[in-house]
Amino acid sequence: MAVGNVSTARVQFVLGTFALWGFSTLLTAAEPEKTVTFARDVAPIFQAKCEECHHAGTAAPMSLVTYAETRPWAKSIRERVVTRNMPPWHLDKTVGIQHFQNDRSLSDQQIEVIRQWVDAGAPEGNPKDLPPPKRWPTSEGWETAKLLGQPDFVVQSAPYTMPAHGQDVWWKPVTALPITEPRWVRAVEIRPASLGGRKITHHARADLEQNDPADPSGGEGLRPAGFLMEWAIGKQNDIYPADSGKLLVPGAQVRWEMHLHAVGEQITDHVELAVWLFPKGQEPKYKTTLAFLPATPRSGGGQVIDLPPNSTAVTSGTTVLRQPARLENYQPHMHLRGKAMLMEAILPDGTTTKLSYVNNFNFNWMNNYIYAPDAAPVLPAGTTLRITAWYDNTADNRNNPDPDQWVGFGDRTVDEMGHAWVNITYISQDDYDRWAANNKLTASEPRQRVTEPRQ
Repeated sequence: MAVGNVSTARVQFVLGTFALWGFSTLLTAAEPEKTVTFARDVAPIFQAKCEECHHAGTAAPMSLVTYAETRPWAKSIRERVVTRNMPPWHLDKTVGIQHFQNDRSLSDQQIEVIRQWVDAGAPEGNPKDLPPPKRWPTSEGWETAKLLGQPDFVVQSAPYTMPAHGQDVWWKPVTALPITEPRWVRAVEIRPASLGGRKITHHARADLEQNDPADPSGGEGLRPAGFLMEWAIGKQNDIYPADSGKLLVPGAQVRWEMHLHAVGEQITDHVELAVWLFPKGQEPKYKTTLAFLPATPRSGGGQVIDLPPNSTAVTSGTTVLRQPARLENYQPHMHLRGKAMLMEAILPDGTTTKLSYVNNFNFNWMNNYIYAPDAAPVLPAGTTLRITAWYDNTADNRNNPDPDQWVGFGDRTVDEMGHAWVNITYISQDDYDRWAANNKLTASEPRQRVTEPRQ
């Protein structure tokens, strides 16, 4: 019998040759994959992305340093990692700028390794495959010290005792800064002084008050001079680019705003501020301003949010850049009904682009997304920054304490708000023109469409 014009014998010869040479080679190449183990595959990921917060003595509920510590949490780890709730990095990876100095998110490949490990029964593997252990401090040190060494000085607020039960409290003491001559700030970091303090502190803001002769507002005596920093769980520090900083003058002081809430136990704590200075005589070219960018319309000087029971809503607010500027970071801030927040740039020519979009906002993590130097958007004067916020006041929102309750704007945790904290460095027109001549304007690049939360 022939197959087409090829004899049966010829077909058998070809198939036999394939079996001897090709098929055996394919079998060799298709050897079963090695089982994913904690020691060889998972521990290096945890060291790089998780252990910094999950080791003994930190606020995390468990340590993930050893196999014995990790194994009981395997299924929970899988769920939190696959849904991208942990590590806390809630930025949409398909929208806007994606290069950050502090990116602690897991790659798709790392998530798959953890999934395979748990699905295989979370095997330990050979302890000899473990990476050398990292040495973590016995108590939490300053995060910024890893890059800049110890701070030039540390100041603290007066302490406050929060009762076990009661209404939210706003504690606003004043602390003088140890400044005897004008000095420029390179970085700042705020933290509650104890793990107990982290339980009761919703946020802590350090507002600068000083008499800066260069301030165009003029006047004598101490007066508001902007925000030094706002702390919340998920944000620890602000490190300014080499060409920018914040100026402190003699007599400067910090007026704290600490939002505290009861957690079922009486806790006394204070907040600490660490400051790193530029060397004496070194003056950065620009001042950086921590800007409050509203995501809500304004009425009568206040912000407007209206969330009827069992409803969803969208609000937006705009801010116009008075001169060319570089945006250094993006930090969304909402409360329990917050679901998502988008920052867009509307250029003077009408072009609109999406800069950053948090599509899975989590009230427990006020993450600060710090742009990498080569990715920070540089925008012309007259650009409008539009912040849009989505809210979910329904039972579908698992963080919602009461979907049958009307919610409006307010400072309490059970109220709602919407804004973004963004460090803005205003630059000169000449510097902007030079930058634009050598770079493609970040804001003119096409971006993918935002997938809005369910309405």
